[in-house]
Amino acid sequence: MRKVIGIGETILDIIFENNRPTSALPGGSVFNGFITLARLDVPVVFISKLGNDRVGGIIREFMEENHIPTKYVDSFPDGKSPVSLAFLDNEHNADYLFYKDYPNQKLEVSFPKIEEDDILIFGSYYALNPVLRERTVELLEYAKERKAIIYYDLNFRNAHAYEAIRLRPTILENFEYADIIKASTEDIYNIFAKNDTKNVYHEHIRFYCKNHITTHGGDGVDLFTNTLSEHFNTPVISPLSTIGAGDSFNAGIIWGLLKYGIKRKDLDALDKEKWEKIIHHGIDLATEVCLTYDNYISPSFAKSYAIQS
Repeated sequence: MRKVIGIGETILDIIFENNRPTSALPGGSVFNGFITLARLDVPVVFISKLGNDRVGGIIREFMEENHIPTKYVDSFPDGKSPVSLAFLDNEHNADYLFYKDYPNQKLEVSFPKIEEDDILIFGSYYALNPVLRERTVELLEYAKERKAIIYYDLNFRNAHAYEAIRLRPTILENFEYADIIKASTEDIYNIFAKNDTKNVYHEHIRFYCKNHITTHGGDGVDLFTNTLSEHFNTPVISPLSTIGAGDSFNAGIIWGLLKYGIKRKDLDALDKEKWEKIIHHGIDLATEVCLTYDNYISPSFAKSYAIQS
């Protein structure tokens, strides 16, 4: 059975509404998507690092409750597990403050075995961090050698926008490894200072990776491939929180790739009909997360969705 491998940050999200804390949830970009995938009974393997502290213990316990192995989560004895404060605005989008006390220590955990047509997802600043870069590249090289599908979610937040020029060579190197690149309009603007996503695809992405998805929040999703340039609408909703929506969108894309048996060699020949089905799984899961205060779909929704879809 094909599996999904992810590498990324684990963090405790403390969510504020009207400047008051309302909940605290384990989070992280790849992590959120993996909770959604695990609840859909997709075999997942998550690679990360956590402090040997109370916050780290909460996150490990949550992973175990959701059937995500902790075997590949490295523990560091010094420093603290990261925490973020997420402040919801009037439109229920989040503005973040991050508190991190990582030791200057490389990721020392071993990597899982990767098989042909498994799916590896990576992204965010974690994929650019100089301390972790050597091991990240090692994993990407291994996945490429094993002919896995490599999915790169830029997730380049405003907090790092001032570093865009310095980090761009690393971002482009990540593009070279990717089979699918996903970005939000915010990511695109933060990196390239442009709003025209089609132009960005043709000028900055297509040379490295043929398959690109851009999300526009409530304004839909764009798909660009070697032969397609399509727009897909999203439903009109009143969100409670957008935290984790993009991460579960990724989970929906991966769910679709697995559901329809899409292999790496099939990607460049996918037609509009098949892409539309895959992308609507992403939209479905992102929409569901927006209608809750959680960072991922609920177990009950996952059970019904798996049956209906």
